[in-house]
Amino acid sequence: MSTGLSKNLSVRNNGPQPKETFSSRSFHCPSSMGSLWQLSSNAWGSASAAKIRQAMARHIEMGYNAFGESRISGHGQFKESLPSQAGVVGATKWCVFRQTESSRSVVENAVRERMTRMRTTTVDLLQDISPPLQILQDLQNEGLISAVGLCNFDAIRTDEICTQLGPGFIVSNQVQFSLIDTRPLHGMADVCERHNVKLLTYGTLCGGFLADQWLNQPEPDLYSGVLTPSQRKYLDMILKAWGNWTLFQSLLAVLRDIGDRHGGLSIANIATRWVLDHSFVGAVIIGARLGVSEHIDDNDRVFGFRLTDEDNRVIEAVQARSNGRRMITLIGDCGAEYR
Repeated sequence: MSTGLSKNLSVRNNGPQPKETFSSRSFHCPSSMGSLWQLSSNAWGSASAAKIRQAMARHIEMGYNAFGESRISGHGQFKESLPSQAGVVGATKWCVFRQTESSRSVVENAVRERMTRMRTTTVDLLQDISPPLQILQDLQNEGLISAVGLCNFDAIRTDEICTQLGPGFIVSNQVQFSLIDTRPLHGMADVCERHNVKLLTYGTLCGGFLADQWLNQPEPDLYSGVLTPSQRKYLDMILKAWGNWTLFQSLLAVLRDIGDRHGGLSIANIATRWVLDHSFVGAVIIGARLGVSEHIDDNDRVFGFRLTDEDNRVIEAVQARSNGRRMITLIGDCGAEYR
């Protein structure tokens, strides 16, 4: 069986619209994953468990069967309620925020705890934020983990880990990547190509700011209390690291024009397509607030088209006026803001 990674075009059973998929030896999912971490706090809004599960069911019906789960997302209960669980993919994380013993028993117990929570006999994708990766490799060989990925690792550390563990073990690295945050283009892209690793990208729409609703709108007050935690984070990046609100409006206007040239696609469609058009990107992680705010029909339009050379040229013209290329020197490489 091949150990390589690829993005492919497939056809959904419920329609002719092509959809891209991200595949590895042991991991297969659409190139658009749903993020469930917003369900970990009411700060993003809340909905009943029934509404959340209805929204998850609709995602799966449309072919979006992969979710990045939070500790209390309810992914396991939902998966267990399905007639067939085989097609639902769950990614979870190994997060260590304090000094912890890295023995085999401690790591295995942590993996089994995730298996219990997700109601599964194997963790589909365990994203590691801290060592020991060698023990995870042993657990994968024993069938407890299907695939292992990284999360917020910079280019240097990713290269070191992939070199140490050999080809095919690390399948992905989850990092921030968007038209605003282009840090993966400076080093990470080369590492991914060298080790056949794909990025799972978040922040693709900058908390919803890369959307039509913000075109021709005044600059929001960062401290108004009406923004979500995600919006405050990305607005701060837009204004203090990338550029200013006026330049951001220029970017939105360019994306609106490109969307019109492609038959009325949304600004979010174009921003997402720009990320997916990079060969080292396996999937984008869309942060839907299930049962509260989601845009699955619009997100579905991302597939089946590509940006043209002219599209990329006018986007680059705006980016060249920003601090995007210097952001890696201003705030550090991928994930530096979390270290």
